[in-house]
Amino acid sequence: MTEPKAVDLIHLEDGDGNRCTVRVTGRFRPGVLTGHDILRADVLVSASFVDARWEMCLSPQDLTSWQRSLAELTPGGNASLGGDRGLQLGLHVNDERSVSVWVEDPDRLTTALMIRPPAGWIDGHHDRLQQVRQAWPREVVETAPMAYEWAPRP
Repeated sequence: MTEPKAVDLIHLEDGDGNRCTVRVTGRFRPGVLTGHDILRADVLVSASFVDARWEMCLSPQDLTSWQRSLAELTPGGNASLGGDRGLQLGLHVNDERSVSVWVEDPDRLTTALMIRPPAGWIDGHHDRLQQVRQAWPREVVETAPMAYEWAPRP
């Protein structure tokens, strides 16, 4: 089977050239029960003062947490992705037209920037999450702590 094309889980950019993208590129360990449903992603951040790329792994729990964060995101609110295993990306909605983005890699670089995304960006990110889940559906179930098996096919 062919691996799906990369899908942007997060894509924020503005007319000033500030950009943050989390691009899901595939499964971490396809065919291996303990790593099959973990996804590989590239975090790309660009602004006048930074042009950086990090690697990140996303678990099904990370995607569920991201979905909850998006559903509750309003001006003054925060959302984050990752952090339990290293790299963390966070968003703070300043108002309806600006978002503060920070990426913290405890081993390397921490950076922050402000982006003015277009109207409707939160709804667009719900759609992006669905695209990621359609491209790489969960195929492993945990039957007991640390015991995994392939999910039944529908």
